[in-house]
Amino acid sequence: MSNLLELDHVTKLYPVGGLFSRKSIKAVNDVSFSLDGDKPEIFAIVGESGSGKSTIAKMMLGNEIPNSGRLVFDGVDISNIRNRAQREAFMAKVQPVFQNPFEAFNPLTRVDAYLFGTAHRFAGANTLQEKETLSDQALQRVGLSMAEIKGRFSHELSGGQLQRVAVARALIPSPKLIVADEPVSMVDASLRMSIVNLFRSLRDELKVSIIYITHDLATAYYISDRVIIMQKGVVIESGGARAVLDNPTHPYSIALKNAVLPPDPKAASAAIRLRGVRAAI
Repeated sequence: MSNLLELDHVTKLYPVGGLFSRKSIKAVNDVSFSLDGDKPEIFAIVGESGSGKSTIAKMMLGNEIPNSGRLVFDGVDISNIRNRAQREAFMAKVQPVFQNPFEAFNPLTRVDAYLFGTAHRFAGANTLQEKETLSDQALQRVGLSMAEIKGRFSHELSGGQLQRVAVARALIPSPKLIVADEPVSMVDASLRMSIVNLFRSLRDELKVSIIYITHDLATAYYISDRVIIMQKGVVIESGGARAVLDNPTHPYSIALKNAVLPPDPKAASAAIRLRGVRAAI
């Protein structure tokens, strides 16, 4: 058995107090977990703003380097990725989906240009026909088509459509891992279930592992295989999603559950659906 992703006692510091200050805060403090390369899963990182979950996302995407510990993806220490060729090979395997789809797309650039650029850069598509074919295949996976988005700008699509385009763009290189940072927090409640169910289908049908970063325990409970709960950079609970969220032991986790989940967590998925129905009325 080989690990697809491994964080080994990872710590990330950020300086505070000005240019000449020696003070720092631990945004991520001694975090360890791994994903099995032979078993695709949805792994949730749950916590409030400032818990360190988005810093972990940045490190997994290679945008930040740990101050200590090792972050290894597919056998390669991410901190050792130096040149452009290595970076491009890594980016083809690890794709992001960000929080706000309206910020992810330049309003002055046609949405299909993002798909075509990804198809050329990471999938070797050179002709317009090749780019359109790869893009359409990815769009079909998320319930859209090239005919629906071709030539259109971001303001001409809904938030749910844009987030699906973002997922489609991430699928074009056939990645092994998608890092989804708060992917439904800016989407209407009525559309959240369709997005989280999409992640499930990607795991099951395309065998893609997904890091699902969220503050929403209800959706984490609904779609995740495993979960860690973070507070101030530290992992305070970890394990199977149902086991952890049914019976949290840390006071912070218990408080989160009581604030978000129904008294019977097994009703969480029904609560999500009901919330979506109310939003649609």
